[in-house]
Amino acid sequence: MKDYIIVGFGFAGSSLAHLLEKNQKSFVIFNDNPAPVTTVAGAMFNPVILKRFTPVWRIQEQMQLLLPFFSEIEKKLHTSFIYKVRVFRKFASVEEKNNWFVASDKPILSEYLSTKILNKVSPYVTTPFGLGEVLHTGLVNTRILIPTYQEKLQKEGIFFEEKFNYNALEIKEEYVHYKGIDAKRIVFCEGYDMVRNPLFKALPMVGSKGELLSFESDDLQLSGVIKSDGFIAPLGGNAFKVGTTYDNDDKDPSPTLQGRKILIEKLEHLISCPYRITGQMAGIRPTVKDRRPLVGVHPKYKNLFILNGLGTHGAFLAPYTATALYDFIEKSITLDKEMNIERYYRYFV
Repeated sequence: MKDYIIVGFGFAGSSLAHLLEKNQKSFVIFNDNPAPVTTVAGAMFNPVILKRFTPVWRIQEQMQLLLPFFSEIEKKLHTSFIYKVRVFRKFASVEEKNNWFVASDKPILSEYLSTKILNKVSPYVTTPFGLGEVLHTGLVNTRILIPTYQEKLQKEGIFFEEKFNYNALEIKEEYVHYKGIDAKRIVFCEGYDMVRNPLFKALPMVGSKGELLSFESDDLQLSGVIKSDGFIAPLGGNAFKVGTTYDNDDKDPSPTLQGRKILIEKLEHLISCPYRITGQMAGIRPTVKDRRPLVGVHPKYKNLFILNGLGTHGAFLAPYTATALYDFIEKSITLDKEMNIERYYRYFV
């Protein structure tokens, strides 16, 4: 009898797996997506929503947990995937700059918004109103984290790279049975694929398609990420990426010509030097109607759980929500009502 079955291995599934290993819980993982949306291009962690100069939800709790949590995984996997990355907000007007100063005076934001205004970060990025720097930012390189962790678990014989068959799941009163495996409980961490899960598809997953372009420029030199209408992030050497798009209607995870056109417009609005497009990526973010995670227990089956809805803040939310779910299951600690799927129990028939 295993303690857990985990379905899905993006940010949510890998974070839960780490907690289970740390607490000597037995588990197996099923995952058929070799490149979930979180591995497309790594994930920034930025404590401020720069469109409105507001803090990310539960930012203080998340910031306290994030670096120690991922550092433990780095040590376990004998690798490095957390990087310090500077983030700059390019101001579009004097009013926007003033709004930055107003926000920086708020106690919850004062430690994350620098009051030192920068005038230039590159001769090829025009900044007539200057730039503000967000503090305590970085990158979780999921292209290292996810494959390295998966390889470890495969060697241990507990990671199965195959599509989960919902029809083969037998739900008993005290456990679940799946393909010869008995487990006390099962946790679904499937990202946007949740919409195909008959047990949880009643939850209001919106899904937002995002596209990125990778490009090279021999002249552009950046010491950090530039955010404006879109963003440019350095990837090392003369390589960069530009993003992103938001489309709540297109659920095809393939790159599009329209997305490419929009991203090139964003790029050319930000820089004035030659560039070469080298690639295009796309994925569906697991966004939710109320912009809060989906965490908790099924209203009917008490050994079925979900850890999902991390949206655009997976790097922040995964350690926080995975810890909350583990504590809910193993320690009977109440879930934050804003993330608890009890708020949507009325959707289940």
